[in-house]
Amino acid sequence: MSYKIIVDSCGELTEEMKASGRFETASLEIDVDDHHIVDDDTFNQKDFLKRVADSPNCPKSSCPSPQRYMEGYRCAADRVYVVTLSAELSGSYNSAVVGKNLYYEEYGEKDIYVFNSCSASVGETLIAEKIMECEKEGLTFPEVVENVEEYIKGQHTYFVLESLETLRKNGRLTGLKAIAATVLNIKPVMGATPKGQICQLGQARGIKKALHKMVEAVAEELQDAENKVLGISHCNCPERAQYVSGLLKERTKIKKIIIMDTRGISSMYANDGGVIIAV
Repeated sequence: MSYKIIVDSCGELTEEMKASGRFETASLEIDVDDHHIVDDDTFNQKDFLKRVADSPNCPKSSCPSPQRYMEGYRCAADRVYVVTLSAELSGSYNSAVVGKNLYYEEYGEKDIYVFNSCSASVGETLIAEKIMECEKEGLTFPEVVENVEEYIKGQHTYFVLESLETLRKNGRLTGLKAIAATVLNIKPVMGATPKGQICQLGQARGIKKALHKMVEAVAEELQDAENKVLGISHCNCPERAQYVSGLLKERTKIKKIIIMDTRGISSMYANDGGVIIAV
C-alpha cells in the first residue's frame, strides 16, 4: 500500500524525508508588518530574523486552509497521514480535519488520519519519522494510527528561548503565571503539557544555566533511552544546539540525536537563539 505524510511547516523535514518522495509540507504563512512570507522552501531565516528585529510589531501567523489540506489528500497514495502542530497553539489541526471531511464529501472515503502532535517543530519531525517507521514495518493503517498515537502520548517537548515576547503577544502563554523579569536575565525552561499547552518547568539566570536545567529535565524524565531518538531544533544557533547535544550524550544513553534548523513558524516563536528538544 502506498502512503504519503503531510507535515505542516512548523515541523522540520530531515534530508531523508525530503529524498523519500513521501513527504509534503502544508505551509503556514507569516506577516511582518506589510511583508508577507510563505513558510516553504523560499523561507530565508536570516532575512526574516532581521525583519523581526527591525520591526516594532509582533509577527503574525496563519495556518493552512482546509482547502489546502484537501488538495493534499487528492493524490495517488492509498493512505495519507497528517502531522500538525499542537491544536492548543494553532488552527492547523482543525483545518486538516475540516479538509478531510470536505474531501470525503466530494470524493468519497479513503484512509486519511490527522495527528495532533501536541507539540511543535522537531516534535512533529519525530512523529513523522515514527509514521514512516511503522509503514516500513508493514503495519496496517489502524495499527499505524494506534502506534503513533501511543508514541505521541509518551513524547515530551522542552525549550529555552532568549525571549518569550512573540509567544506572549500572540496569546500562546495563556494561563501561565507571570514570567520573571528579563531585566534579571532570567531564562524560563519551558515544556508542553500532555494536551500540548505550554508550561513552565523551571528557570535559571542566563541562557547557559537554563540549557543545563533543560537537559536535567530531559534526563530525569527520559525512559528507555537506548531505544529513543531525540530531536533538537535551533533558531540560528548551531553551536548552542551542538552544546546541548553534548550535554545530553553525557547525561543519557540516548540512541540517536538529530539536529535541525527551525523553519519559518518555529523561527517566529523560537526567536533568534532558541533551542527546542523533543523526545
